[in-house]
Amino acid sequence: MNLQALTFRKAERLCSRDAFTKLFDDGNILYTKSFRIIWRPSSGSAPAQAQAAFSVGKKNFRKAVDRNLLKRRMREAYRLEKKRLYDHLDKINLKISLIIIYRENTINSFAGISQQIALAIDKLCIDLNEKHKTI
Repeated sequence: MNLQALTFRKAERLCSRDAFTKLFDDGNILYTKSFRIIWRPSSGSAPAQAQAAFSVGKKNFRKAVDRNLLKRRMREAYRLEKKRLYDHLDKINLKISLIIIYRENTINSFAGISQQIALAIDKLCIDLNEKHKTI
């Protein structure tokens, strides 16, 4: 595996306020045990195949230290698992924007979060197949 696939560059981060608004207004939602994922196809001029953002609710984790820890773990797990998502997006010729929102009330270990991210990516690929046929 090349080292380029194991990075999480600035172009892959979802930063635009407009993109967030579009995602929450008309994005597709899917749920896993630990995450809520909101995604939508992005424009052909998007700088990366998938632009991702990560969120942890203040309601469940009052301390910023805990929220930041979970977001770091989520980003790292995504960075290690994103190659499967990118390969699938190449196959169906699609670019997406997504936000992964942490739903649990406890702080999971990195191994647990990594396993849940892998399952979420699998579920997202299945959802992409179903929705992309109708687009």
